[in-house]
Amino acid sequence: MPQHGPTRDNLYHDPDLARFYDLENEWGPDLDYCVRLAEDASAVLDLGCGTGRLAASLGESRTVVGVDPANAMLDIARTRPGGGRVDWVEADARRVRLGRRFDLVLLTGHAFQVFLTSGDQQAVLSTIAGHLAPGGLFVFDTRNPAAREWRNWTLKESRRRFEYPGLGPVEAWNEAVHDASTDIVTYQTHYEIVASKHRFSAASKIRFTTREKLAEMLDQAGLGVDEWLGDWKGGAYEPASREIIPLGRLL
Repeated sequence: MPQHGPTRDNLYHDPDLARFYDLENEWGPDLDYCVRLAEDASAVLDLGCGTGRLAASLGESRTVVGVDPANAMLDIARTRPGGGRVDWVEADARRVRLGRRFDLVLLTGHAFQVFLTSGDQQAVLSTIAGHLAPGGLFVFDTRNPAAREWRNWTLKESRRRFEYPGLGPVEAWNEAVHDASTDIVTYQTHYEIVASKHRFSAASKIRFTTREKLAEMLDQAGLGVDEWLGDWKGGAYEPASREIIPLGRLL
């Protein structure tokens, strides 16, 4: 689930592009981990829920609220199996205030990275803190800048093909530029329908944040970290880990 930021990103807001999201982001270890984490939770908040695959899977035996700013993604979420059990809210994770607390707050799919300034990131962490019940857990992920993953987002390295029902084969690829002064990566995503050569494209921006900076912001938000994970299989964070995943609760 890459994700949807403070400015409009057509990758998620344009229905012609949003329809490719689930084919590009299959169920994986991140969602497995969150399902296990939610086992004892009676109320879950999924910030940046996207097309709602995780939120819908959790809604059968608990209260679940899914928040996302992109209506095109929420349109998919509402119609998926189990979508009727979730309360879908179109809102910005920096500013949404639901007036209630949750046992678990999730922000997966690297959604944290679409917030491009320290102020916006701090606002999202305040949203998490403001919705956590006493004893409740939060977890989210962000790519480790030390892994320099953007180096693989090139035409040669990222080109892939998949089948889209009704459209046939679709080819996709990315192109990215990293600004070392801000740690912001600007990347293009392209989908081309093989039969017609019709192409859909979008430009996106994401920010890479170090563990040290993230720890400072979490502390300022009143959030304590129980574990720093380096992957969604539960491995501990190391300097070379691809992921930075804080799991914790209110201080």
